[in-house]
Amino acid sequence: MTTSATASVPTASASRYLQQLCKHWAHNLEVEFTPVHATVVFPRDARGADHPGDGLATFDATDGTLEVRIDASSDEQLDALKGAVARHLDRFAFREAPLSFDWKAA
Repeated sequence: MTTSATASVPTASASRYLQQLCKHWAHNLEVEFTPVHATVVFPRDARGADHPGDGLATFDATDGTLEVRIDASSDEQLDALKGAVARHLDRFAFREAPLSFDWKAA
């Protein structure tokens, strides 16, 4: 089972936040990124979890938004990843935090 959600996060600093987030997560996770596109793999057993499969976050920076997509193997993993992405992005965007996440089922 795969469950997904997307969010368009309004910010003029989308590329900067995408790169900061990816550099931060590259220490522990499988990350690939350019200034405008990124993928981050969250292992199924990260932090003691036991999800059916890995989770994947995809980020795309545009002029006015950071587009976020999360593909998860369960509803619980999806909720956890939505929270992790929002918390980490807010940390890097502290001057304009909290950012607005309008999560929608994909």
